Formats: sequence, structure tokens, C-alpha cells
Amino acid sequence: MSDFPTLETDRLLLRELVATDAPALFAIHGDAQAMRWYGADPMIDVRQAQRLIAIFASWREMPNPGVRWGIQSKSDARLIGSCGLFKWNRGWQTCSVGYELASSARGTGLMTEALAAALDWGFGTMALHRIEAQIHPDNLASLKLARGLGFVHEGRAREAGFWQGEHHDLLQFGLLRTDWARA
Repeated sequence: MSDFPTLETDRLLLRELVATDAPALFAIHGDAQAMRWYGADPMIDVRQAQRLIAIFASWREMPNPGVRWGIQSKSDARLIGSCGLFKWNRGWQTCSVGYELASSARGTGLMTEALAAALDWGFGTMALHRIEAQIHPDNLASLKLARGLGFVHEGRAREAGFWQGEHHDLLQFGLLRTDWARA
């Protein structure tokens, strides 16, 4: 996976995050209201976004690499979010999915479009059997998104996350290759 896998949809380009994306990524990750669901404290400095881009890039050098795509709008070339597959367990053919979207792009179906491309790539190129998602129980938009893509609710992980100074329950979802093929 040395070459970055660029994906294209009708409205989006899923591409490598680069240093010049730091301000846009900072704007997304600095949104305290949105970050209450993300699993990390909101960013307070653009240098944190620069470090995050470097972390995402380093995933490809790991023995079980992950991929984090920048989601770029084709209509105006703006970076509007990111999504990715990580915690890849090759032996088990599993990984986790993560994503976030700028507030201005929410409610437009763009994340469904981006994740559909990412999930296709994961089941195809990565030969995954299962993709997992952990979602905060109060994140209604993300719950709707996951269910709409065919993810199945499998349980609740009590106080599995810790951010913004408190523990959070997370709902566990799974999507099997056979679920995706039927969807």
C-alpha cells in the first residue's frame, strides 16, 4: 500500500491528506460541538491538525496499515472532511471505520457517498470480511448513517471512550462483507 489509493465518486474525490489541508482539518476538528462525538478533545491550534495529517500518513507504514482519506468536494475543491479504515487485523480480515464532516456539508448525503466508496475499497482491495464502527449513543446522525449503510447494532461498550474529561459509552456496530453485498 505504498501508493495512496485515490477514490472518486459523483461529487467527491477521496485523496491523501496533505500539509496544506491543515487549516481545513483544524476548522473541522476545532468545532467543539461536532467533536463531542468524535472521541477526542477539540483542537485548539492548527499545529495539532498538522500532526494529525502526519499520523494518518504514518498508518501506511505500519505492518497492518490503515488509510485515511481527505474528502474533497469536486464542485469547489474544498476539503470537507475525512474518513478512513484503521486497526486492520489482516489475520481476522477486520478493521474499524472513522469519519468526520465539516458542519457546512452535513445532511447532504456526502458522507454516505464517501463511506460507500471506502467500504467498497475495504471489502475489495483489503479483502476485509468485517468492518466495525463505534458510535456515541447520542450521535443520531452517525447512527442513522451507519444503519443506512447496512451496519448492524451489536451491543454497548460501557465507558469505552474517554474524551473531554469524561468516560463515554459507545455503541458497537458491524458490517460483514455479505451484508454489504446484499445492500
